[in-house]
Amino acid sequence: MSNTTTRIIAGVILAAIIGIIATLQYFGVPAVRWAGVIVSVGMICEIVLAIKRAKGDLLRTNRNWLVFGAFAVWMIVVLCAAYAVGARPWIMLLLLLIICSADIGAWFFGNLLGGDKMWERLSPHKTWSGQIAGIICGTAASVMYGLLGTDTFMPQLLWIGISVSLLSQYGDLTASWIKRRLKLKDFGNIIPGHGGFIDRFDGWIYALPLIWFIML
Repeated sequence: MSNTTTRIIAGVILAAIIGIIATLQYFGVPAVRWAGVIVSVGMICEIVLAIKRAKGDLLRTNRNWLVFGAFAVWMIVVLCAAYAVGARPWIMLLLLLIICSADIGAWFFGNLLGGDKMWERLSPHKTWSGQIAGIICGTAASVMYGLLGTDTFMPQLLWIGISVSLLSQYGDLTASWIKRRLKLKDFGNIIPGHGGFIDRFDGWIYALPLIWFIML
């Protein structure tokens, strides 16, 4: 089975799981909150295990310990944010919608338009055109979410869309940077064709704490 086919099948399964979570939430089960907690705990486990598997020479410098330790601690912040934001499912849905739209927009238009690379050493396929397109797509999805839900244009969704779209892409770059320092291709293989929890949900790294901060 090709890697593309594996990714498609895994994507369909993930979509089905999201559908089940939404159904449970509809019937009063706090599935969104606990799904976010499970994913966040998985992210923490992955970075801890990745550090434990790291070769000895990677852990001999204080700088690496500081980087890996700070990232692991930040994952705990993400866990707290997932628990808090998950109490308001419609906000979590908005977050996922923005991140998915930004990811798809960046991938599609990045491949279509090409152009200068953002940071080729970390992510050889990411371009500035893709980033700009991702921000536009994520922001458009945020504004449409408000229009479909309330029939009203809410300016705050414009700024949330821009911020979350941008931060989700830099969460991706941060995860790529940590992987390069750990000399890993993926943080895990729990999601066939997609890697681990961090590989799939790296858009949460900064965006989810931002939403939590806004809620506070």
